[in-house]
Amino acid sequence: MNAMHIDSIDLNLLRLFDAVYRARSVSRAAETLGLTQPAASHGLGRLRLLLEDALFIRAPGGVAPTPRADRLAVAVQAALGTLEEALNEPDRFEPTASRKTFRIHMSDIGEGRFLPLLMARLGALAPGVRLETLPLAPGEIAPALDNGRIDFAFGFLPKVRDTQRAHLLKDRYIVLLRAGHPFTRGRRTSRGLLDALQTLEYVAVRTHAETLRILQLLNLEDRVRLTTEHFMVLPAIVRATDLAVVMPRNIARGFAQEGGYAIVEPAFPLRDFSVSLHWSKRFEGDAANGWLRQVIRELFSEGA
Repeated sequence: MNAMHIDSIDLNLLRLFDAVYRARSVSRAAETLGLTQPAASHGLGRLRLLLEDALFIRAPGGVAPTPRADRLAVAVQAALGTLEEALNEPDRFEPTASRKTFRIHMSDIGEGRFLPLLMARLGALAPGVRLETLPLAPGEIAPALDNGRIDFAFGFLPKVRDTQRAHLLKDRYIVLLRAGHPFTRGRRTSRGLLDALQTLEYVAVRTHAETLRILQLLNLEDRVRLTTEHFMVLPAIVRATDLAVVMPRNIARGFAQEGGYAIVEPAFPLRDFSVSLHWSKRFEGDAANGWLRQVIRELFSEGA
């Protein structure tokens, strides 16, 4: 017998074979599948030619399978059952049992602001779920969401487009100083406060383009004494020096609660911004993706 490639077989022929095998009757199989008897007989004839076997022979009350049909039936029934189960399985996610790893683009300052609360919530709802943060350049984020390299991008990402997104909260950039800094003494008008920024020296963060842009717009680039790679080193630097830093107010308030810091809110350009959660439209209907989106929104959306 000649070898045959699976591409030669129509799935409907296998469904017909299974129906005939189970019913032991071509007419009853045709009725089950909603076919006419001639159509069922024609399909069975095609399958006989492809497999070079009679498959079924006449028997009292219908047909009986050949030995080849008996062997084939086991594989066909298993394959059709697996396919039907996969097609009918609901898309669901069981957080308490899952050991899935989610990957999230998040800056170091975002990690400090959002991960403690998020990990505490996941520990209660999904103790086996893991998170990995994967900071990417802005131009890499949308493609990485689409190809599944990351599941979410989290933060103020004005250059990231063509994604699904959910607004979480509004924030603004402020100036953080050490408590007792001479700059904090006395009252100033809004204009006077902006002008007085020229008297400060700054620490800047290389990886946070928006804060660098603000310093540039205020012509403060020459006042930058220190440039670092990460935000989270700043509290210790600010507390120990007279250097100032432009940073998000929500983060600065967390530092200020511990004492030793002062927050100044000049009306400088680009100070207001929004933090959003981004994901790919490709994974919009994914149950695991939807579950974590909901958890994040419940935790961090304004008014939550």
